Amino acid sequence: AQPHSFWGMEMGTGCVQTARSCPFLPILPAPNSKFCPTAAASKLEISMPAVVEVEIGGTARLECNFYIPENASYTYIDWFYVDRSNRQVRLYHVTASGVLEDDTDYKKRLSLGEDKALSLSSVTMQDARTFVCQVGAGSYGVGENSTELSVYKVPKIPEIEPNSGGISVRSSEVPEIAKCLSRNSFPPPNITWHKNGAQLHPRENEVTMPSTLTRESSGLYTVSSTLYAPVTREDRHSRYHCTVHYWLRGQRRALESRAVKVNIFYPTEHLKLQVVSPSALVKEGDNVTLVCEADGNPPPVFSFFKKNLNEWQDLSSLAEPDSGVLNLHDVDKSSSGTYRCQSLDLDDMTQKEEDVNLVVNYIEGVRVKMEPSSTLREGDNVTLSCDAHSPVALNYQWRDGKGKMMMEGNRLILSNLTVETSKTFSCKVMAPSVPGLEQSKQVSMAVEGKPRIVAISSPLYVRPDEVVNLTCKAIAFPQPTVQWSINGTAHEYMDNEHITSNLTVRVSHDLLQAGAVCRVSNKLGISEKHIQLVDQKSTAESQGVIIVAIIVAILVVAVLGAVIYFLHKKGKIPCGRAGKQDITKPEARKDKIVVEVKSDKLSEEAGLLQGANGEKRPAADQ
Repeated sequence: AQPHSFWGMEMGTGCVQTARSCPFLPILPAPNSKFCPTAAASKLEISMPAVVEVEIGGTARLECNFYIPENASYTYIDWFYVDRSNRQVRLYHVTASGVLEDDTDYKKRLSLGEDKALSLSSVTMQDARTFVCQVGAGSYGVGENSTELSVYKVPKIPEIEPNSGGISVRSSEVPEIAKCLSRNSFPPPNITWHKNGAQLHPRENEVTMPSTLTRESSGLYTVSSTLYAPVTREDRHSRYHCTVHYWLRGQRRALESRAVKVNIFYPTEHLKLQVVSPSALVKEGDNVTLVCEADGNPPPVFSFFKKNLNEWQDLSSLAEPDSGVLNLHDVDKSSSGTYRCQSLDLDDMTQKEEDVNLVVNYIEGVRVKMEPSSTLREGDNVTLSCDAHSPVALNYQWRDGKGKMMMEGNRLILSNLTVETSKTFSCKVMAPSVPGLEQSKQVSMAVEGKPRIVAISSPLYVRPDEVVNLTCKAIAFPQPTVQWSINGTAHEYMDNEHITSNLTVRVSHDLLQAGAVCRVSNKLGISEKHIQLVDQKSTAESQGVIIVAIIVAILVVAVLGAVIYFLHKKGKIPCGRAGKQDITKPEARKDKIVVEVKSDKLSEEAGLLQGANGEKRPAADQ
């Protein structure tokens, strides 16, 4: 032991003055502060914190600070606790010769530090009692002081459960809003309630919050509280929470629960019925949805009706159950009219109604008129007129059978008709103000005409005894018949007004001589054409003779030209303005040699000596 030491205190820290600097009068320490006597101290003084707080399961450290005048030494130090009978039970006896630990229930959990501070481990709720430190100082007498050991357990975050069934604003009794539960705390905490962040206070017959305190087998406390309060329609957005308050080290602490909303039941005040469609303007063929919305909770029961003359037709069977949605598929002109949504609040059986007008834009009665309406013949003119009815302005467009646009307007004039003229025309009716609203009407017409042969396989180069196909293609309406002047196997193909006949025959001597005739006829007339067959062998020989003749003719012309030129140079042939020279023609170009050959056989060859512009020169120029 050291004289005038301060047990449980670090020298020079936690105290205004150190032990060596204050041998006189003591200053009584404030609660929970370390003892530091003044220089005027003249008697034994002991200082201990009034209260020491420790959490259950932790270790409590109890300090005993004392002062003995004139640097005297202590005789002994005893530690006691006060039992339930208010009797002091010793724990330790400390002297200069040693430390004696008494046999108590605390023996296994106690320890004494070098500074003679008492430590108690594994603190329980039963340890919440008074501990006394007694110091004997010989002639200076005996002094003692005590510390109250306070045991605590921080509660868990409170659990809150809102009313699961919902609350009606018309409830005749003050409804239960929510329950709050705080577990495992010591000492017992208290619970407060808050709405939208503001604390609620009890009000007689309106707001109550009864609490229940339960001591568990562990000695810890569970606290529950229930909030009862009236609600209004505005409380559908309110948020409630509870707060658990407890004391720790002389300060008030709090733990908040999560915020919850309560399902509030209130009647419908406003009803809205609207038309939902793919576009702003509804057109025939659209799928339209009527949506009825109410601001009550729970939603009321919805019914749908449509006004027909002076009666209302019930459409509720077509609506989606309990949804306030009525789907109208592929609407048409008859879908237009006034629709009504009716809501029924099952809480008080009140009804509300809302109407909406549905306008379906349409095009009907599209028809095409043809003038004249009698049978058309080639060369005739015809006028097509298109008309339709709609509540909105219409545009017209004409297209041919291939879908190609011809013109705009409700009249189409076709002039000088032929059999080839398209048989089908369509009038497309459109509403510019309603995108996508359109209809088309087709009209068919037939132009009659006698047959015209438009293609034959002539001339056809063949070889004797060869099997060949003779082709004859014609156009006519009504459908014509095709006949051949020779026998063979015929195959016919129709393509609109065109007919094609292929005749398969074997080439004979007579066929080469006479050829074949294709004859096409209908009620309006007959057309026929001759197909010439040419022997490929004879043609090849004839072509060879012609080529030889041309070559000979060229050579003869070249020789004659050379002779004439030679005589001209010798002066044998005058080149005056007499003779056959035409004085009306300009002088021949010097780079051209023009020769007139008077021979029937060379009539073809003479064409080879034309002028540069492709024209034959007159005899006088040659």
